[in-house]
Amino acid sequence: MIFREPEPSADIVQRFFSGTGASYDQIVNLCTIGFDSLWKKRILSQIPQGSIRILDQACGTGILTLKIAQKYPSSQIIGVDITEEYLSIAKCKAEERGFNNVELILGKAEEILLDCAFDCITSSYLAKYADLGSLIANARSMLRDGGSLIIHDFTYPANQTFALVWEFYFKVLQTIGKQCYPEWKTVFYELPGFLRKARWVSQLVKTLETNRFVNITVEYLTLGTSAIVTAKRA
Repeated sequence: MIFREPEPSADIVQRFFSGTGASYDQIVNLCTIGFDSLWKKRILSQIPQGSIRILDQACGTGILTLKIAQKYPSSQIIGVDITEEYLSIAKCKAEERGFNNVELILGKAEEILLDCAFDCITSSYLAKYADLGSLIANARSMLRDGGSLIIHDFTYPANQTFALVWEFYFKVLQTIGKQCYPEWKTVFYELPGFLRKARWVSQLVKTLETNRFVNITVEYLTLGTSAIVTAKRA
């Protein structure tokens, strides 16, 4: 057996998402059959009322970031993303919609360490790629005492019958989807296998416990196709 070093997360993100920014919002809606908007609403519902400073990690084109900014217009919202293409789109959206409470920063989520106490840190579609040790250690440093952490990502369905439906849907994307969105071919082919191997939920829970987070909860959504993990800084 040939041992291969795990591919660095930044390389995976570059390979998956380079050149895809213009169609990202359409694809995330298509690939989740519209459930992404419901998942985002669930994330929003978990943000504590009265949060003044909120950090959205791996903010991408700003879908969740701007929803947070709209719900909390008097709060300071900071979005961080590693992909300059996506961040440029998010900045354009924020300007067009007149959000003056949003700041967007280019950088890797695991490496960004901002000098302010956040009430809440959110992320969507980050955990499966991230170095969870660094991500959570830095999140703890940036959260105020009692601050909330909300992490959402895809999961592979545990139900075998639904897993077959899930696999079939990706087969459709690999044949028809790649013709309509050729820039997403790599994701259509490689994401299913990536998610089969991903154990981010269990790894995240252990990492949160190691970093002395409390009130850790795991909520699976839409027949186990995604999950939200929440926790508080002790």
